Amino acid sequence: ETENSFHIQNLYVNYAFSDKFSMAAGYMGTFVGYEVISPVGNFNYSTSYLFGAGPFQNAGIKGTYAFSDKVSLMVGLFNEWNQYSASRGVSSVGGQLMVSPVKGWTAYINGLHGLDAYGNYSTIVDLTTSYQITDKFKLGLNAADLSAGDDKFGYTGVALYPQYAFTPAVALGLRAEYFNYKGVSGGPDASVGAITLSGNIKAGGLTFIPEVRFDNDKDLTQGFVKSNLTPTKSASQFSLAAVYAF
Repeated sequence: ETENSFHIQNLYVNYAFSDKFSMAAGYMGTFVGYEVISPVGNFNYSTSYLFGAGPFQNAGIKGTYAFSDKVSLMVGLFNEWNQYSASRGVSSVGGQLMVSPVKGWTAYINGLHGLDAYGNYSTIVDLTTSYQITDKFKLGLNAADLSAGDDKFGYTGVALYPQYAFTPAVALGLRAEYFNYKGVSGGPDASVGAITLSGNIKAGGLTFIPEVRFDNDKDLTQGFVKSNLTPTKSASQFSLAAVYAF
């Protein structure tokens, strides 16, 4: 495109009919997955392969009923994934079961079935959970499986997120991830792994995130290259990010 364009991440309305039942309609960040689009909501600055596989947004309507403060259920109807225009209309159904069995532990079981951005009927099942085990130590987990195109391709992945807070302003977190592509381009499965170590140093609304990341791509699917542009199975990077929340 030769002209500037603007991309809206969220534009929706939410209404609580009672203390237990609410509805939302519009263009919303997806309910699937551990990580979110805004870096404010993530501990690590770089994102996981699970996040990169999507979905990212859902346009539609959903209703949530809280049976108690420990159990709630959401069900929704949505257009195709990650699309601003509704070229195919309502084409997906999704749901989320939230359970909080003990204080500090919350788990979400998510499901979404319908048309993705490429016109394939896809089904994703996702588990997202986090447990604040102590005041200083938190453990998160994300596991997902997607099947698309009559189960001809998709992915399976799992990521573990241990985090330790030395003080209210200084914390260290690790993300260990394994991601497997099912039937890449009609070929065999291919997998990639990544280890990411991130610090969070807070000063008011500002968070500094020093981060080091190591990726291992044994099947050469990610396009990693050496300085001489020859393919390589591994990659490493260091970054220093600053995120301001207001």
